[in-house]
Amino acid sequence: MSTLMDMPPVADCSVAGCSYNDHDHCHAAAITIGGHDGDAACATFIPLTVKGGLEKVVTHVGACQRQDCSHNSSLECTAEAVRVGAGRDLADCLTYAPE
Repeated sequence: MSTLMDMPPVADCSVAGCSYNDHDHCHAAAITIGGHDGDAACATFIPLTVKGGLEKVVTHVGACQRQDCSHNSSLECTAEAVRVGAGRDLADCLTYAPE
């Protein structure tokens, strides 16, 4: 991948209480997927009352730290799109698929 537009978009985010989420739409320019032990947490999640992000944006996956995910290639997500929502944590990548 060479540009932000080549990266997979965040198709939806159902996480309540995230500074970047406003009515099921993430306003971060890009998110990072982290986590450990079979969990793929959204590392961009910030539980604050202050709103963050950009007013008009299509959020993309900027980095994926889950090397064990079948969509991960050189720490880049190759999924067509990702969904973020409650899983083991409040904000998880629901597209995560262990190899």
